[in-house]
Amino acid sequence: MRILIVGSGGREHALAWAVSASPLCTRLLCAPGNAGIAQVAECVDIAAEDVEGLTRFAAEASVDFVVIGPEAPLVAGLADRLEAAGIAAFGPGAAAARLEGSKAFTKDLCARHAIPTAAYKRVTHLAEAEAHIRAQGAPIVIKADGLAAGKGVTVARTVEDALAAAREALSGGRFGEAGAELVIEECMVGPEVSFFALVDGQTALPLATAQDHKRAFDGDQGPNTGGMGAFSPSPLVDDAMAARIMGEIVEPTIRAMAQEGCPFKGVLYAGLMLTGEGPKLVEYNIRFGDPECQALMMRLDSDLLPALIAAREGRLASASLAWKPEPALCVVMAAKGYPGSYAKGSPISGLDRAEAGGATVFHAGTKAGPDGAVLANGGRVLGVTATGADLTAARQAAYAAVDAIDWPDGFCRRDIGATAAP
Repeated sequence: MRILIVGSGGREHALAWAVSASPLCTRLLCAPGNAGIAQVAECVDIAAEDVEGLTRFAAEASVDFVVIGPEAPLVAGLADRLEAAGIAAFGPGAAAARLEGSKAFTKDLCARHAIPTAAYKRVTHLAEAEAHIRAQGAPIVIKADGLAAGKGVTVARTVEDALAAAREALSGGRFGEAGAELVIEECMVGPEVSFFALVDGQTALPLATAQDHKRAFDGDQGPNTGGMGAFSPSPLVDDAMAARIMGEIVEPTIRAMAQEGCPFKGVLYAGLMLTGEGPKLVEYNIRFGDPECQALMMRLDSDLLPALIAAREGRLASASLAWKPEPALCVVMAAKGYPGSYAKGSPISGLDRAEAGGATVFHAGTKAGPDGAVLANGGRVLGVTATGADLTAARQAAYAAVDAIDWPDGFCRRDIGATAAP
């Protein structure tokens, strides 16, 4: 099969790495890809958001199956456009992609179908937001309704911080159209976990769990980012908790989407808070997480591609995936200044040294230099990922690989997985 993966991040490198090992894959393409993906796939210079360009290329290249990595092209309807052109695609259509594309849509869906989540209010006017924040007090959570590259959520510890976040979004235009409506939520208490399932419109196949680290700096300090590291599995989700998550959150959501005329096909990523009252939904993503995907793919012990095809074709009831018991941990190396302004183009060396000990370095924001050097080309640049007999061993292996990389213009957190390691 000729496979096209859409995207250029660490998630897409991990997916390409896994799919390239499938005996079903005879040719692997990626648009636009990056310097690391180019080691396992042919990279094509088409932006992930170029719906018409990607559809045209897939037809011209006789692509058999397209795996759409990022959320933006899914929300823009890339899967719909490909399917309309007769090209099989993994990922939800635009109507189902609203589960991530609109937090207000998802909250309303949860309310209609009694899916446990935080109490909330939708607002579009600053005066209404300010009145609600003052009435509720702090802590309180302010969320941009639309896609904001993982930076649209403020967990405000004071009323003043909450008011500032609302003003920045509604009056300051910080998130553009994505912040024209806000969802203001109660602040739930408990540890947060990530739960993944493949979905074919009716059936869900649970995958592995993970925990990620959103804050930029050690000790969960600093601004929210797209993710500074992750590990899998989460020790907080045993078989009983996984059954609750499936029965109380994931499966009711799949039924609700089908009942409302927008059945979901693809990977459903539930961000969950394990509260004293049980698991509650924080938010849905409609794609593999980044950097969670890197840890998941390192633990995968079977062929990913047949399961993705089964999800698209409605055959998940007879599909399965196997997972290695050993945990995996991913440390993100980011450009200094991220998630604020940062420089591009700095050279990175030592990647072969980093992988010599068994780690895998997934590229998230890199490009090839004219002399074959690897250059930084984004905010989150590398996902250094390793497995181990236990989480402590996985941490040691991942950080040993980080220390082998020579990149003075980068930084990373030094506490990924530290509180969960035995």
